[in-house]
Amino acid sequence: MQDHLNIDRERLTGSTESHLVKWPGLLANATSGVERAVPSSSNLLVHSAVVEPLTALCEQAAQQGFDLRLCSSFRSFDRQLKIWNDKITGLRPVFDDSGAPVDLTQLSEWQQVQAVMRWSALPGASRHHWGTDFDIYDAAAVDARYQIQLVPEEVEGNGVFAPLHDWLDTFVLAGSGFYRPYAQDRGGIAPERWHISYRPVADSYAAQLTVEVLAERLASADILHKQAVLENLDELFQRYIFVSG
Repeated sequence: MQDHLNIDRERLTGSTESHLVKWPGLLANATSGVERAVPSSSNLLVHSAVVEPLTALCEQAAQQGFDLRLCSSFRSFDRQLKIWNDKITGLRPVFDDSGAPVDLTQLSEWQQVQAVMRWSALPGASRHHWGTDFDIYDAAAVDARYQIQLVPEEVEGNGVFAPLHDWLDTFVLAGSGFYRPYAQDRGGIAPERWHISYRPVADSYAAQLTVEVLAERLASADILHKQAVLENLDELFQRYIFVSG
Protein backbone atom coordinates (compact mmCIF):
# COMPACT_ATOMS: atom_id res chain seq x y z
CA MET A 1 0.00 0.00 0.00
CA GLN A 2 2.79 2.41 0.85
CA ASP A 3 4.50 1.77 -2.50
CA HIS A 4 1.25 2.60 -4.26
CA LEU A 5 0.98 5.88 -2.38
CA ASN A 6 4.57 6.76 -3.24
CA ILE A 7 3.96 6.10 -6.93
CA ASP A 8 0.84 8.27 -6.89
CA ARG A 9 2.75 11.11 -5.26
CA GLU A 10 5.52 10.85 -7.81
CA ARG A 11 3.04 10.95 -10.68
CA LEU A 12 1.09 13.80 -9.14
CA THR A 13 4.18 15.98 -8.82
CA GLY A 14 5.94 15.14 -12.08
CA SER A 15 8.65 13.08 -10.41
CA THR A 16 8.29 9.97 -12.58
CA GLU A 17 7.56 9.03 -16.19
CA SER A 18 6.20 5.56 -15.38
CA HIS A 19 2.67 6.43 -16.55
CA LEU A 20 3.75 7.93 -19.87
CA VAL A 21 4.36 6.86 -23.46
CA LYS A 22 5.85 8.70 -26.42
CA TRP A 23 3.19 10.57 -28.40
CA PRO A 24 3.16 9.11 -31.94
CA GLY A 25 1.14 11.93 -33.47
CA LEU A 26 -1.60 11.33 -36.01
CA LEU A 27 -0.49 8.59 -38.38
CA ALA A 28 -2.10 7.14 -41.51
CA ASN A 29 -5.68 6.11 -40.83
CA ALA A 30 -7.43 3.64 -43.07
CA THR A 31 -10.86 5.07 -42.28
CA SER A 32 -10.23 8.79 -42.61
CA GLY A 33 -7.38 8.62 -45.10
CA VAL A 34 -5.61 11.29 -43.08
CA GLU A 35 -1.85 11.10 -42.81
CA ARG A 36 -0.20 13.67 -40.61
CA ALA A 37 2.52 12.93 -38.12
CA VAL A 38 4.87 14.57 -35.70
CA PRO A 39 8.55 13.77 -36.33
CA SER A 40 9.60 10.34 -35.08
CA SER A 41 12.27 12.04 -33.00
CA SER A 42 9.63 13.86 -30.97
CA ASN A 43 10.16 13.60 -27.23
CA LEU A 44 6.61 14.51 -26.31
CA LEU A 45 5.20 12.21 -23.64
CA VAL A 46 1.53 11.66 -22.81
CA HIS A 47 -0.40 9.51 -20.36
CA SER A 48 -0.90 6.04 -21.80
CA ALA A 49 -4.67 6.25 -21.27
CA VAL A 50 -4.90 9.47 -23.28
CA VAL A 51 -3.30 8.29 -26.53
CA GLU A 52 -6.53 6.92 -28.01
CA PRO A 53 -8.81 9.90 -27.25
CA LEU A 54 -6.11 12.39 -28.24
CA THR A 55 -5.63 10.58 -31.54
CA ALA A 56 -9.39 10.73 -32.11
CA LEU A 57 -9.37 14.46 -31.40
CA CYS A 58 -6.55 15.01 -33.91
CA GLU A 59 -8.39 12.95 -36.53
CA GLN A 60 -11.56 14.96 -36.07
CA ALA A 61 -9.56 18.17 -36.38
CA ALA A 62 -7.81 16.94 -39.52
CA GLN A 63 -11.13 16.22 -41.16
CA GLN A 64 -11.97 19.89 -40.65
CA GLY A 65 -8.69 21.02 -42.21
CA PHE A 66 -6.74 21.58 -38.99
CA ASP A 67 -3.41 20.01 -38.12
CA LEU A 68 -3.71 19.84 -34.34
CA ARG A 69 -0.27 19.52 -32.78
CA LEU A 70 1.09 19.52 -29.25
CA CYS A 71 3.67 22.15 -28.38
CA SER A 72 3.74 21.00 -24.76
CA SER A 73 2.62 17.81 -23.05
CA PHE A 74 4.27 16.16 -20.03
CA ARG A 75 6.57 18.46 -18.11
CA SER A 76 8.66 17.06 -15.26
CA PHE A 77 9.04 18.57 -11.82
CA ASP A 78 12.65 19.46 -12.61
CA ARG A 79 11.63 21.20 -15.84
CA GLN A 80 8.92 23.17 -14.08
CA LEU A 81 11.36 24.04 -11.32
CA LYS A 82 13.83 25.47 -13.85
CA ILE A 83 11.09 27.57 -15.45
CA TRP A 84 10.12 28.87 -12.01
CA ASN A 85 13.64 29.72 -10.91
CA ASP A 86 14.47 31.29 -14.28
CA LYS A 87 11.46 33.60 -13.96
CA ILE A 88 12.27 34.58 -10.39
CA THR A 89 15.87 35.42 -11.35
CA GLY A 90 14.90 37.28 -14.51
CA LEU A 91 16.31 34.76 -17.00
CA ARG A 92 12.78 34.36 -18.35
CA PRO A 93 10.35 37.28 -18.63
CA VAL A 94 7.25 37.61 -16.50
CA PHE A 95 4.30 39.43 -18.02
CA ASP A 96 1.24 41.18 -16.67
CA ASP A 97 -2.28 40.74 -18.05
CA SER A 98 -1.67 43.32 -20.79
CA GLY A 99 1.43 41.49 -22.00
CA ALA A 100 3.87 44.03 -20.60
CA PRO A 101 7.01 42.78 -18.80
CA VAL A 102 6.89 42.88 -15.00
CA ASP A 103 9.89 44.26 -13.11
CA LEU A 104 10.11 41.74 -10.29
CA THR A 105 12.83 43.74 -8.54
CA GLN A 106 10.15 46.27 -7.57
CA LEU A 107 8.01 43.63 -5.87
CA SER A 108 8.19 41.78 -2.57
CA GLU A 109 8.87 38.03 -2.62
CA TRP A 110 5.18 37.31 -2.03
CA GLN A 111 4.22 39.63 -4.89
CA GLN A 112 6.80 38.00 -7.13
CA VAL A 113 5.35 34.56 -6.40
CA GLN A 114 1.88 35.75 -7.37
CA ALA A 115 3.15 37.46 -10.51
CA VAL A 116 4.86 34.30 -11.71
CA MET A 117 1.90 32.06 -10.86
CA ARG A 118 -0.44 34.18 -12.96
CA TRP A 119 1.03 32.43 -16.02
CA SER A 120 3.24 29.61 -14.71
CA ALA A 121 2.46 26.70 -12.42
CA LEU A 122 4.23 26.01 -9.18
CA PRO A 123 6.62 23.04 -9.51
CA GLY A 124 4.78 19.95 -8.34
CA ALA A 125 1.40 21.50 -9.11
CA SER A 126 1.46 21.70 -12.90
CA ARG A 127 -1.27 19.75 -14.67
CA HIS A 128 1.38 18.98 -17.29
CA HIS A 129 2.97 16.62 -14.74
CA TRP A 130 0.16 14.14 -15.34
CA GLY A 131 0.50 13.71 -19.11
CA THR A 132 -3.20 14.56 -19.45
CA ASP A 133 -2.87 18.23 -20.35
CA PHE A 134 -1.57 19.82 -23.51
CA ASP A 135 -0.81 23.17 -25.08
CA ILE A 136 -1.96 22.89 -28.67
CA TYR A 137 -1.75 24.77 -31.97
CA ASP A 138 -2.73 24.37 -35.62
CA ALA A 139 0.35 23.56 -37.69
CA ALA A 140 -1.67 24.02 -40.89
CA ALA A 141 -2.14 27.72 -40.08
CA VAL A 142 1.56 28.64 -40.00
CA ASP A 143 4.80 27.72 -41.69
CA ALA A 144 7.66 25.86 -40.02
CA ARG A 145 9.46 29.12 -39.16
CA TYR A 146 6.64 30.44 -37.00
CA GLN A 147 7.52 30.86 -33.33
CA ILE A 148 4.60 29.84 -31.14
CA GLN A 149 4.09 32.36 -28.34
CA LEU A 150 1.12 30.90 -26.44
CA VAL A 151 -0.49 34.29 -25.93
CA PRO A 152 -4.16 35.32 -26.14
CA GLU A 153 -3.58 37.20 -29.41
CA GLU A 154 -2.83 33.90 -31.18
CA VAL A 155 -6.01 32.12 -30.14
CA GLU A 156 -8.70 34.81 -30.01
CA GLY A 157 -10.42 37.07 -32.53
CA ASN A 158 -8.38 37.13 -35.74
CA GLY A 159 -5.51 35.20 -34.19
CA VAL A 160 -3.73 32.66 -36.33
CA PHE A 161 -4.96 29.71 -34.23
CA ALA A 162 -8.41 31.12 -33.43
CA PRO A 163 -10.26 29.03 -36.07
CA LEU A 164 -9.01 25.80 -34.46
CA HIS A 165 -10.17 26.94 -31.05
CA ASP A 166 -13.49 28.21 -32.35
CA TRP A 167 -14.09 24.73 -33.74
CA LEU A 168 -12.95 23.16 -30.48
CA ASP A 169 -15.51 25.24 -28.61
CA THR A 170 -18.12 23.14 -30.37
CA PHE A 171 -16.27 19.84 -30.41
CA VAL A 172 -15.18 19.71 -26.78
CA LEU A 173 -18.81 20.09 -25.75
CA ALA A 174 -19.80 17.10 -27.86
CA GLY A 175 -18.48 14.36 -25.61
CA SER A 176 -14.78 14.17 -26.52
CA GLY A 177 -13.71 14.18 -22.87
CA PHE A 178 -11.45 17.19 -23.41
CA TYR A 179 -12.06 20.58 -21.83
CA ARG A 180 -10.27 23.81 -20.99
CA PRO A 181 -9.44 23.97 -17.27
CA TYR A 182 -8.38 27.60 -17.60
CA ALA A 183 -11.25 28.86 -19.73
CA GLN A 184 -12.31 31.48 -17.19
CA ASP A 185 -10.43 34.05 -15.15
CA ARG A 186 -11.13 33.26 -11.50
CA GLY A 187 -8.49 35.65 -10.23
CA GLY A 188 -5.72 33.10 -10.18
CA ILE A 189 -4.26 31.60 -13.35
CA ALA A 190 -4.91 33.71 -16.42
CA PRO A 191 -7.18 32.17 -19.09
CA GLU A 192 -5.29 29.84 -21.44
CA ARG A 193 -7.40 28.93 -24.45
CA TRP A 194 -4.54 26.86 -25.85
CA HIS A 195 -4.50 24.52 -22.83
CA ILE A 196 -6.73 21.44 -23.03
CA SER A 197 -7.12 18.58 -20.59
CA TYR A 198 -8.50 15.05 -20.83
CA ARG A 199 -10.97 15.18 -17.97
CA PRO A 200 -11.61 11.43 -17.35
CA VAL A 201 -7.97 10.92 -16.33
CA ALA A 202 -7.00 14.41 -15.17
CA ASP A 203 -9.83 14.60 -12.64
CA SER A 204 -8.49 11.55 -10.83
CA TYR A 205 -5.10 13.22 -10.40
CA ALA A 206 -6.63 16.54 -9.41
CA ALA A 207 -8.62 14.82 -6.68
CA GLN A 208 -5.43 13.35 -5.18
CA LEU A 209 -3.33 16.50 -5.22
CA THR A 210 -3.43 18.16 -1.79
CA VAL A 211 -1.60 20.94 0.00
CA GLU A 212 0.15 18.30 2.12
CA VAL A 213 1.40 16.35 -0.91
CA LEU A 214 2.67 19.52 -2.56
CA ALA A 215 4.31 20.85 0.62
CA GLU A 216 6.18 17.59 1.09
CA ARG A 217 7.55 17.70 -2.45
CA LEU A 218 8.55 21.36 -2.28
CA ALA A 219 10.25 21.01 1.10
CA SER A 220 13.17 19.14 -0.46
CA ALA A 221 13.32 21.21 -3.67
CA ASP A 222 15.78 24.00 -4.45
CA ILE A 223 12.98 26.42 -5.29
CA LEU A 224 13.48 30.16 -5.03
CA HIS A 225 11.24 32.01 -2.55
CA LYS A 226 10.54 28.69 -0.83
CA GLN A 227 9.60 30.30 2.47
CA ALA A 228 7.07 32.64 0.86
CA VAL A 229 5.60 29.74 -1.09
CA LEU A 230 5.28 27.36 1.86
CA GLU A 231 3.95 30.00 4.24
CA ASN A 232 1.19 30.89 1.79
CA LEU A 233 0.62 27.47 0.22
CA ASP A 234 -2.99 27.18 1.36
CA GLU A 235 -3.89 30.44 -0.39
CA LEU A 236 -1.84 29.58 -3.48
CA PHE A 237 -3.54 26.21 -3.70
CA GLN A 238 -7.02 27.71 -3.65
CA ARG A 239 -6.25 30.59 -6.02
CA TYR A 240 -3.85 29.06 -8.56
CA ILE A 241 -3.92 25.27 -8.28
CA PHE A 242 -7.35 23.94 -7.39
CA VAL A 243 -9.55 24.17 -10.50
CA SER A 244 -13.24 23.32 -10.37
CA GLY A 245 -15.74 23.10 -13.19
